[in-house]
Amino acid sequence: MERIQAAIQKAKEQRSGAEPVATPRRGAPLGSAPEAPRAAGGWEDLPAFSPDPDRMRRERIVSFERSDPAHMTFDMMRTKILRMMVEKGWSSLAITSPTAECGKTMSSLNLAFSFAQQKDSRTVLMDLDLRRPSVAETLGLKGKSDIEEFLRSGGETPANFVRYGDGLAIGASLRPARNPAELLNHASCGAALARMKADLNPDTVIYDLPPMLTCDDVMAFLPNIDCVLLIAGAEISTVDEIDRCEHDLAQQTNVLGVVLNKCRYAGEEYGYGYY
Repeated sequence: MERIQAAIQKAKEQRSGAEPVATPRRGAPLGSAPEAPRAAGGWEDLPAFSPDPDRMRRERIVSFERSDPAHMTFDMMRTKILRMMVEKGWSSLAITSPTAECGKTMSSLNLAFSFAQQKDSRTVLMDLDLRRPSVAETLGLKGKSDIEEFLRSGGETPANFVRYGDGLAIGASLRPARNPAELLNHASCGAALARMKADLNPDTVIYDLPPMLTCDDVMAFLPNIDCVLLIAGAEISTVDEIDRCEHDLAQQTNVLGVVLNKCRYAGEEYGYGYY
């Protein structure tokens, strides 16, 4: 619809000889002033990265190739999340779980690649599970990316992020960080995130956070985000754990909902059960 409207506007301008009028970016409130064009620097300076398809299949990142029908589950989740975030004017989403092994990183990656399918939209995924980072290992990322150092000193964005196509940038950590809760609660962390957003100008930022009930890192970071999604593991997470996490999160931020992962029964026609 936006492309059709833009084409109509362009045709009118060509007929009238008027100056082109910029159209609002995805997510801009109706009736708001048009945004300035994106700066050409930061995003294009990121090193390009393309994951190995075989590795992605092994890791069940079904939103990458989109050949497995299970990717539609994440597309539906993406659309619901996106609609709510746009309505509320939110841009940052945290993903956590009650405990380990619930599949939150797999869910974060699938959502990130699903978001990347949106045309004319930019998504950033940051691995902030600093005690047990796994995004880099899952994707097979190598190099000198160090999110800990970036958060401590606000280093150059291109040195700590990679770019997949035009729609997704990834900031991953290759090793555990020292004193993660203190780092995520420090002013330098907020300053580094502000620099990243200024450099990359993303529409959506997804933060893969550690499990809530294993440390205080999540609570330390919540002031930096607009909303949170809780990933529970079937036959792993208890009702009491989910209730405790929902209650604590709701005291600090906006809870989008709970996703039941690793379910044996729902979605068996796709071979996966994510709800």
